[in-house]
Amino acid sequence: MSATTATNQRRVLLANPRGYCAGVDRAVITVEKALEQYGAPIYVRKQIVHNTHVVRTLEEKGVVFVEETEEVPEGAIVVFSAHGVSPAVHEQAGQRQLKTIDATCPLVTKVHKEAQRFSKEDRDIVLIGHIGHEEVEGTSGQAPEHVQIVESPEEVDKVQVRNPDNVSWLSQTTLSVDETNQTVDALRERFPNLIDPPSDDICYATSNRQDSVKAMAPECELVIVVGSDNSSNSVRLVEVALEAGADASYLIDNATFMDESWLEGVTTVGVTSGASVPEILVRELLDKLSGFGYGSVTPVTTAEENLTFSLPKELRRDLRAEQAEAQR
Repeated sequence: MSATTATNQRRVLLANPRGYCAGVDRAVITVEKALEQYGAPIYVRKQIVHNTHVVRTLEEKGVVFVEETEEVPEGAIVVFSAHGVSPAVHEQAGQRQLKTIDATCPLVTKVHKEAQRFSKEDRDIVLIGHIGHEEVEGTSGQAPEHVQIVESPEEVDKVQVRNPDNVSWLSQTTLSVDETNQTVDALRERFPNLIDPPSDDICYATSNRQDSVKAMAPECELVIVVGSDNSSNSVRLVEVALEAGADASYLIDNATFMDESWLEGVTTVGVTSGASVPEILVRELLDKLSGFGYGSVTPVTTAEENLTFSLPKELRRDLRAEQAEAQR
């Protein structure tokens, strides 16, 4: 601990950036605008983003979340989540004559295009990511005959390729930066001519949130991450906090899950939130911590974010048509 924590004054270090990234913001606004434009119900395949509060709030407004496309009534409107889907899902939607709105994060779409390009070049593709995660399913579905998934450096030895000199790699956008680099190093040791993607696949928001936690964790006995347990980037923040020096770190969906016993002997609490977490949940946690004497809040800023993405083209088209009709 630093000298600044030697005093007994309780305080909170608040990570910045935290919370909503541009892709999540776009996806949530897409569903809200679709409700306004078309009326309820609006169907969403999978969770629009991995956050329990967001999903429940949208359900209350008339959104119906489904696991698979065949659960959507024929001819209805379905939104594809920020995590992306495979071409097979688009094909299924077309067969059911569904009106689709694709809210896939543009940074995930970038990885899809890389998979398509590597496939056209007939390369074997190693996709670093978590098996079963929606984003990994969507990316691997771009070129299923070329993609194999590895979750850690330990799995690299199991990779089977046709030509060791014609191997490329991609990654899920929400992984631990450090762990992904370790996996890439292991791949490169086995395949010296490993081909990189044109730019980093791990998104700016994931990297920024991890960097902010790394900056504050050495000062903290405790780091609390607000986020749902199915949120990959939120889970990674807990791991990053512990690796960076925090004595303890916990992931909670909201302030009601905070355990008072965690605060025993703690002077400095670090607070952050995953990229799919609305700021209101962080504010509720800060209010609760204030009630336990942690009223001093100091931001720890490591980057400024101002990126925004336009709404999906299908929704923009209908919104423009409505505006034009209203002006007649």
